[in-house]
Amino acid sequence: MTATTAAVSAPAAETRAAGFGALLLSEWTKIRSVRSTLWSLVLLFALTQLFTVLFIQMGVANWDKAEPAQRAAITLDPTGTILGSGILLSQLAICVLGVLVVTAEYSTGMIRASLLAVPTRVPMLAAKGAVFASLVLVVGELTALCSFLIGAPIIRQKVPVGLGDPGVLRAVLGCGLYLAVLSLFALAVGAIVRHTAAGITVVIGLVLVIAPMANLLPGDAGRYVRGSLPTEAGRLITQQHPAEGDVLGPWQGLGVMALWTAVLLVVAAVLLRRRDA
Repeated sequence: MTATTAAVSAPAAETRAAGFGALLLSEWTKIRSVRSTLWSLVLLFALTQLFTVLFIQMGVANWDKAEPAQRAAITLDPTGTILGSGILLSQLAICVLGVLVVTAEYSTGMIRASLLAVPTRVPMLAAKGAVFASLVLVVGELTALCSFLIGAPIIRQKVPVGLGDPGVLRAVLGCGLYLAVLSLFALAVGAIVRHTAAGITVVIGLVLVIAPMANLLPGDAGRYVRGSLPTEAGRLITQQHPAEGDVLGPWQGLGVMALWTAVLLVVAAVLLRRRDA
């Protein structure tokens, strides 16, 4: 009787929920084992530098032909011009990857094994978000810094700018933070929608379509609505100086985007617990 009890209790003792550290390691293994994810981030870095050189060089070459308002905008915020030339165009890659990190598991059926290992489900989502956002943060900060160091000497032919100027370091570091929060935003949408095509469509629609439509609203209403949208508010952190018409400051804007992201993550966590895989 004693031997039987020990034999039964031994496997039970070995069966235990995975710790959060093990979940982090598991999610990191998933991400790095998918070559397309890492190569996409490498391509994002390379294309950002290429776009930065091309657009800044074109702007300098056509400086005398540009409209006075365009030259004034570049003079007011050269750092935002540099970062906007490459990194903010590459944000679409982050949107796509953020959705795929979740929806790929649903399309392959791997999500069943993940949820079986983590019955409470929410820690799995938290680990996935922490690993992916950390990876994007590192890549984003490196990309933003290199982009600035490449673009500054080119734009300096017309507008002086240096890393020690007021607002520059905050904008460069803030660009990486913006991309990291954007990655969580896209991941949350992917977890809510659970379908790759639909998730990518929703995220890109929120990033590229909703903001221009808000400009059609009359008066101050359009300005406040557009300024409160997640990506429009978040991008303020990448500006060296506030632009005319901004309704939020740099950190306020990032905070608004983080709030949008937090709400979506809560919705994603609730749905993850209630729905079947």
